[in-house]
Amino acid sequence: MENLTSNEDLLILEGLKVTPQSKTPAFILLLLVYIFIIVSNLGLVALIFGSRSLHQPMYLLFCNLLINDACGATLLIPHILKDIFISPSKRYIHYISCVAQAFCAHFLGSAAHTVLMIMAFDRYVAICNPLRYASIMTNRMVVKLSVAAWGSAFVTVAILLGLTIRLSRCRRNLPNLFCDNASLFSLSCESVIINNIYGLGYTVLLLGSSIGSITLTYLKIAAVCVRSKNNALNRKALQTCASHLVVYVLLLLMGFIIIALHRFPHLSVHRKLLPILGHIITPALNAVIYGVQIKEIRERIKAVFHINVVTLMDSK
Repeated sequence: MENLTSNEDLLILEGLKVTPQSKTPAFILLLLVYIFIIVSNLGLVALIFGSRSLHQPMYLLFCNLLINDACGATLLIPHILKDIFISPSKRYIHYISCVAQAFCAHFLGSAAHTVLMIMAFDRYVAICNPLRYASIMTNRMVVKLSVAAWGSAFVTVAILLGLTIRLSRCRRNLPNLFCDNASLFSLSCESVIINNIYGLGYTVLLLGSSIGSITLTYLKIAAVCVRSKNNALNRKALQTCASHLVVYVLLLLMGFIIIALHRFPHLSVHRKLLPILGHIITPALNAVIYGVQIKEIRERIKAVFHINVVTLMDSK
């Protein structure tokens, strides 16, 4: 291990402390949850793309969130599964791999907010401008919104990590389960004032724009529903917006807790566990919430299961 640590490109991850008795149950539980996340999220993507009746802007935009959740879970959970059975002294990672992991973590986290913002815009047009919905939310617009959501997240995170990798390193131990920007610039002995300023501005811009746009969107939707005497419209608004709002509140709550825990170094154990729960709970619940709440998806899932059951019985 001395030869490994002598290489400045190798970093040591602190990892998650698991007792020998808990290693196997923890591995099995995490593996089952990961399989559920991948099957449910990518299964819904396949269902939406495979059903012409679901080729609507709302569901196509929702696929962005499903793909983001599957990628986020894949970024973290297999890494944790691998480290469970590895000795803490051997949990090392190459610096380049660490930077790539940190970039993906922040990129996917930012994209979750920007994707939910464009989904909120879709609901606003559908409920507040129903007569113009088809002319506004064309396939071209869906592509533009998706590119804008992913592109803006990519650019802001690229700048964030670019400011970090310019710093020289005087440490090799990462006080975290996986690589992120805060852990990376903690390796440097240089001044990180620029990183802190941009990081704060990046966080304020991301959360401020998502909270502001989604709050404004739902206030306008609520105003339309209050003025409308159409009970069918109000039910549709509640049905399609409830899922989106619940998912956003969960994401926001998890993000605020993780950011807050970075300010309290003595809560390092909680800071390690929260990102794991965030990459497990949110992706698992998103697929369940949308799959159960939205009538079209729920009916399509029932139809698929019915066809499979009938086919299986006929084959016997």
